[in-house]
Amino acid sequence: MSSPRQRPLAAADRLRRAYGTYAVVTGASDGIGRALAMRLAEAGFGLVLVARRKAVLEALADELEPLTSSRPVVISADLSVPDEIARIDRDTASLDVGLLVAAAGFGTSGPFVDGDLAAELNMIDVNCRALAQLTHIFAHRFAARRRGGIVLMSSLVAFQGVPRAANYAATKAFVQSLAEGLAPELKPLGVDVLASAPGPVMSGFGQRARMAIASGQTPDEVAVGTLNMLGRRTTVRPGFLAKALEASLMLLPRAGRAAMLGRVMAGFTRSA
Repeated sequence: MSSPRQRPLAAADRLRRAYGTYAVVTGASDGIGRALAMRLAEAGFGLVLVARRKAVLEALADELEPLTSSRPVVISADLSVPDEIARIDRDTASLDVGLLVAAAGFGTSGPFVDGDLAAELNMIDVNCRALAQLTHIFAHRFAARRRGGIVLMSSLVAFQGVPRAANYAATKAFVQSLAEGLAPELKPLGVDVLASAPGPVMSGFGQRARMAIASGQTPDEVAVGTLNMLGRRTTVRPGFLAKALEASLMLLPRAGRAAMLGRVMAGFTRSA
């Protein structure tokens, strides 16, 4: 049986025809963002890799350069700083960007009142404000060129409040709602919008959020499932695990979903 990394990206040719030359990927240094960047490189896109850690991005650019027509552009930026978003706009102005993949983000866990307020507000800045700013910039460009695609990373936790991840779930609810609202606004302008809502993912996310995730989806599984559905749906739950978890929750009332996911989060954080 082939591993998820060996699965072909069925939509590669369609994505290139639909969206053009370059894709901007935020959060490209790790996890889902890195997997998305690798799959887009394999599909033939030129890449703009955005994250905080320049050395990691340069190493990834070295790895991806043989797969692309040109060396990926590296932009080291802290997305919690508004001026850094403006710099991304300036540094990509001369490129034929047709795809934005906003995969940057992080989470926190534990009771909200016990959390560090600065970290909680920083998470809102990265997960919501920066994402909205980037989406506005590139949606404006894509509408002017009458084609483009936008991928926003939502989550299974976006569809209800989640105890012990209250603020993180709230940021993902913002992302999910933004994507659902933008999709019909931008579709007549030739721009596709997709919210990707995975379940638990085995990546560096859990460590930063102080969560012990013993099993979950691979970043590549999420990347493949997401990109294959861009232009075909408004929301995708990529991979079997995300679909199975959603099926187990869908018959519960919203309060029941919140209680169930609260127990899951308690298990993750007890083990961290």
